[in-house]
Amino acid sequence: MGRGKERGRRIWGSLWDFMNFVQLTPGAGGMYCGNCLRDNALVGALRRLGHDALMVPLYLPLTLDEQDLSRGMPVFFSGVNVYLDQKTPWFRRAPRWLRRWLSGRRLLRWVGRLAAKTRAEEVGELTLSMLRGESGHQARDLEELVAWLRKRKRPDVFCLSNALLMGLAEKLETTFAAPVVCLLSGEDAYIDEMPEPWRREVWALMADRARTVRRFIAPSHYFARRMAGRLKVPRERVSVAPPGINLEGYPAEPPPPPEAPTIGYLARMGPLKGLDTLVEAFLQLRQSGRVADARLKVAGGCGPGDEPFVRHLRRRLAAAGCADAVSFHPNLERAEKVGFLRSLSVFSVPALYGEAFGLYLVEAMAAGVPVAQPRHAAFPELIEATGGGVLCEPGSVASLAAALEGLLRDEPRRRALGARGQEAVRKLFSAETAARSLLRILDPLIPPRES
Repeated sequence: MGRGKERGRRIWGSLWDFMNFVQLTPGAGGMYCGNCLRDNALVGALRRLGHDALMVPLYLPLTLDEQDLSRGMPVFFSGVNVYLDQKTPWFRRAPRWLRRWLSGRRLLRWVGRLAAKTRAEEVGELTLSMLRGESGHQARDLEELVAWLRKRKRPDVFCLSNALLMGLAEKLETTFAAPVVCLLSGEDAYIDEMPEPWRREVWALMADRARTVRRFIAPSHYFARRMAGRLKVPRERVSVAPPGINLEGYPAEPPPPPEAPTIGYLARMGPLKGLDTLVEAFLQLRQSGRVADARLKVAGGCGPGDEPFVRHLRRRLAAAGCADAVSFHPNLERAEKVGFLRSLSVFSVPALYGEAFGLYLVEAMAAGVPVAQPRHAAFPELIEATGGGVLCEPGSVASLAAALEGLLRDEPRRRALGARGQEAVRKLFSAETAARSLLRILDPLIPPRES
């Protein structure tokens, strides 16, 4: 039998009989993180498909609203160690016991809860150092990760959670003779917020490091095109595989209508996600009398850096006499999140930047709730694929208010869109569907094992 046929039988007999997969994912401390949820769901689906999928946390422990599949794993590139490596040359030679103690989950969770927003110049310097890998200040952290991995089964493939981790790729591939792939999601917005010269230097170094990654995997065609250009790689090196969610706990039937028309939001409570735009659209609906009994429910991550913005919105709502019609629900647990989503009439996160995908839209549609989103970035692509929502003009309060009003005042259409989106998510955006899409991309990259 030829080698190609042998590989095909091995893979497609059961969509890879067995694979050692290592997922490297940065934690966000005390906040829920969309990439953490995406990666955790992917690892869980791969395990259910029979693979040995390892979830390795970096920087801080993961905060998830479902079972944490990194539980029991050490946290590598401890946020404390990484910072001290960057700022204090002597610490790079610190005794192992001290570095191990500073990597303890209890300490890191405490640090994650207290962490405030880092200064832009510090973020730029640290990002450059991490991208330099073995020549960066965190070279010892990388050696500690490699030494730990050497004691385990040899990986077939490594998967980086985002392109800011590309500094790890060359060392991992050369050490283990295993390809490194990289998921893409929102790196451009993070880097573009940096001041010069860090923004320019980070993009230049990322374009150089991109050569060390076998394949990039984008969540949408929009973001694949965008990041191929920013990283200066051929478009064919960027595959598209939409992420999926764990559908456990999401009822298959549509939700009952709420007592009052209710608009919902579930994302980080920050200006880039357009929360203030949504608040203004909500106030316009209330004050115009067009949907005078509308309510607004806001959920999602709210870290120390977001709290001043949320306080500003609360003051705005109070001044408009609508504070009692709005509720805030930070960091919901999974069952609470599903219940929150099913209590809504319509959902919107009118992000102002080029959102790579929008996993929160999949979660809302899984709950049977239609969405109203700006006509830019990945949103048209996702709504076209699901049929679960409507589009409005980006950055326009009036256009968003009109889209929300149209859904709130037309219950048959609202329920039809909700049912259509719910059905599409179950077919297209489950964690198992995402895992199978990834396996098809990995197929030509991983050589067959020696018999």
